[in-house]
Amino acid sequence: MNLPKVLTELVKTQNSFDSVAYAKCFTETAVVFDEGKTHNGRKEIENWIAKANKEYQATMKPLEYSETQQTLKSEVSGIFPGSPIILTYHYEFENGLIKSLKIV
Repeated sequence: MNLPKVLTELVKTQNSFDSVAYAKCFTETAVVFDEGKTHNGRKEIENWIAKANKEYQATMKPLEYSETQQTLKSEVSGIFPGSPIILTYHYEFENGLIKSLKIV
């Protein structure tokens, strides 16, 4: 699958539970929407993913990418009920980084 460089890096950092490198895939003012919560800015995103990594130990396996819809469907496995599940990641990009991410 041919993913944008930043998404390839995001998957790699997620699967290695590297919250600092994960956050660097985002712009300084990026916004993440997940589980009904909003996380603003790179530092909040780093804290959110570090907590999620500790709690869920989730890894991503990309299944389908749409450049036109800016979505990535991934199989997510970890320590949570119903694992594995398919989630859709909705992105907006800016200068090669993620400026917005909504996970549904």
